[in-house]
Amino acid sequence: MRMFARKFLPLLTAASLAALGAASAAAQEFTLRFNHVLAPSEPFHEGFMNWAKRVEERTNGGLKMEVFHSAQLGVEEDIIEQIRQGANVGQNTDSARLGNYVPSIAVMNGPYFVDSLEDVWKLSESPTLAKWQEELATQHGLKVVCFDWVQDFRHFFTNKPVRKPEDLSGLRIRTPPAPIWQESIRALGAAPTAMAFGDMYPALQQQAIDGVELVYANIPGGRFYEVLKYANETKHIMLINFQVVSAQWFNALPAEFQTALVEECRTAGRETSQKIAEMADAIKADLQDKGMEVVSDIDLDAFRQAGEKAYEALGITEAKNAVQAELGR
Repeated sequence: MRMFARKFLPLLTAASLAALGAASAAAQEFTLRFNHVLAPSEPFHEGFMNWAKRVEERTNGGLKMEVFHSAQLGVEEDIIEQIRQGANVGQNTDSARLGNYVPSIAVMNGPYFVDSLEDVWKLSESPTLAKWQEELATQHGLKVVCFDWVQDFRHFFTNKPVRKPEDLSGLRIRTPPAPIWQESIRALGAAPTAMAFGDMYPALQQQAIDGVELVYANIPGGRFYEVLKYANETKHIMLINFQVVSAQWFNALPAEFQTALVEECRTAGRETSQKIAEMADAIKADLQDKGMEVVSDIDLDAFRQAGEKAYEALGITEAKNAVQAELGR
């Protein structure tokens, strides 16, 4: 009996040590401070709160997410730089800004790149996109958790009706500073003006800009109906959002925490995206009640043709064609 015990004692000890090590890793607590620029009344904020709750429940409190709305942690570009340095912060962003690091990925926020939520879900199977995400993580420190968050179509909101690209001539339209945004708005006929999200309302009041290009859900949250008259349904960009964290921070998480963060991101993102799509008509009706006029007789063919110039200007037409081919478009 003693010989049996001696023989198996090292094995039992090794197993015990392994179990203790796993328990120790699971017992660690991690916190992700997640930043976004949107108002707390917007659907994305509720979606992020749901994501946070599910992650905490699934990890038994081992991974907590603190969600900060209205850019409370800082402007988007500054947060992304903190992420690259390994900070435990996350940011809701887009491929336009990620295109500052991997230029080709910017195609996902280019004019008329995709037409439906189904197209966006298919993108998760794209080998080309997987390669770009790997490059973001390994060379630039930016881990894409998921990109299943879609804010629906962006339109031009102005104080004059817009039906064709020529109607935008001379109008200063606020857009984010990333190259694909700037070139897209320029290609579609307007003069792009870079500006932080929170600065738009006073800029419209002071007539520093003539309009914005946003999704319907942004308008009530920012009270832009008070300073803009027309909602011009150009549908020029389906706004795909990316949730990014530090690759260094993500790689330090236990494997089960990584899985929870990614899977719950996708679930909450798709639920929120579908909810926003279903809310669009109600938001539009509410804005009309508040005095906005909807312009729907848009020459979309003319806008689509004009939008191709953005891809050409940035030299990413080939990248766009490669991903769209993988989508079967």
